[in-house]
Amino acid sequence: MTPVKPKVYIDGKEGTTGLQIYDRLTARTDIELLLIDEDKRKDVEERKKFLNAADIVFLCLPDAAAVEAVALVENPATRIIDASTAHRTAPGWVYGFPELKPGQRQAIAGASRVANPGCHATGFISVVAPLVELGLLPKDADLSCFSLTGYSGGGKKMIAQYEAPDREEALSAPCPYGLTQAHKHLPEMQKVCGLSKAPVFVPIVDDYYKGMATTVPLHRSQLRAVPSLHALWRAYTDYYAGQQMVHVAPDPAEEPVGKLYAGTKAGQNDLTIVVAGNDEAFTVTALFDNLGKGASGAAVQNMNILLGLDETTSLV
Repeated sequence: MTPVKPKVYIDGKEGTTGLQIYDRLTARTDIELLLIDEDKRKDVEERKKFLNAADIVFLCLPDAAAVEAVALVENPATRIIDASTAHRTAPGWVYGFPELKPGQRQAIAGASRVANPGCHATGFISVVAPLVELGLLPKDADLSCFSLTGYSGGGKKMIAQYEAPDREEALSAPCPYGLTQAHKHLPEMQKVCGLSKAPVFVPIVDDYYKGMATTVPLHRSQLRAVPSLHALWRAYTDYYAGQQMVHVAPDPAEEPVGKLYAGTKAGQNDLTIVVAGNDEAFTVTALFDNLGKGASGAAVQNMNILLGLDETTSLV
């Protein structure tokens, strides 16, 4: 007997994240992709049929539309992965970062509602959450973070701006934005890490397509029981030991890090933690692809976990 394949529907397949998820799934033979007719993709009743026919639904929609889509799901067997910001701090939703802490992967596996992390948040949380979880960083620490991303993170509108033949000359240089400290990723960065206050956060978009470098600077005096650069590196190495999609770069005490390129992980679906500095002042940087572990790659990893499959399927 031919095994029944899980049915998967992408609501919002035409957006950057949706297309990237589709690209990662289209060649797979272990799932059935449900494809709505192009002329009916905004038809609420037709979408409702697909949403309720699927075992797994990806929501690649603006926040308000994602909330509306969830309300259309009446099938208790339909499990949702929401790539929007709408549910990342909402009760009843499991945060979709499997490497967050012990038990997180199991929580995702048993969830019916999974909130896919934001790209900048992924970098910050991968750096800060282990330190808080291990008791090395106080929850009330004064933190800052700067995060460099390629312009694809801004979606179709920003991609069009950067790739227009008559674009503004200003787009050739890095652009810090979100300077009012109200960036939409800040709530999840604070909550998921268990911090009592949000970091001072400076996201920066630059003139390259994809790739991220999210950096948190730290003084040794901010940390507990971290006597050296090597000790900080060892804490991350032990914390992420055995993970398939998060890795730690070699010991900086043996291989000093002098510079990093934000596009290093472009086109890949994993994330690398890079510890640098000296025994008094550190930087910890998460290198990854904003469309990979920062969005679509993470969503597919979460789908694999929900379905009980090898979580790296179609990602490595």
